[in-house]
Amino acid sequence: MARATVAVSPRQATTEAPSLQRVPRPMPALKTYIVEDSPVIRENLIATLEEMVSLQVVGTADDEASAIQWLNRADVSCDLLIIDIFLKSGSGLGVLSAARDSGKAAKVVVLSNYATADMRRKCAELGADKVFDKSNEIDALISYCIRLASGGGETGGSAFASLA
Repeated sequence: MARATVAVSPRQATTEAPSLQRVPRPMPALKTYIVEDSPVIRENLIATLEEMVSLQVVGTADDEASAIQWLNRADVSCDLLIIDIFLKSGSGLGVLSAARDSGKAAKVVVLSNYATADMRRKCAELGADKVFDKSNEIDALISYCIRLASGGGETGGSAFASLA
């Protein structure tokens, strides 16, 4: 079967060209490092975040020393650091200080069962961008991550189940 060709004048080519729609590019995954000592909570958090957010976990630590060692490496980076306060050894407060001093431009959030007003204030003083309570603010954490991954601000919210 012969193919038919159609001649198009240069004028037709410019005036009758099909309209091109801009196809949105997928946002790159939010590179996330998680400091959490409970394997159950850590794995549930990773599964939930990776399912609901354009997010890639680039590493984890269960103690202060390991987290600080990772933060001090020149060959690693992340967009988001999620830190628990109580760890297998050391404290998330030490990780917060190290994150602030590392010079990395990551957003830093605390996810803790001990999110009292005093602890929230202390975390903010150490450089935390947000503090979320594990028992009842997982939905707010997920909403925050969604906004970060989409390049948005830090307002809004949605309802999701607790991890613990």
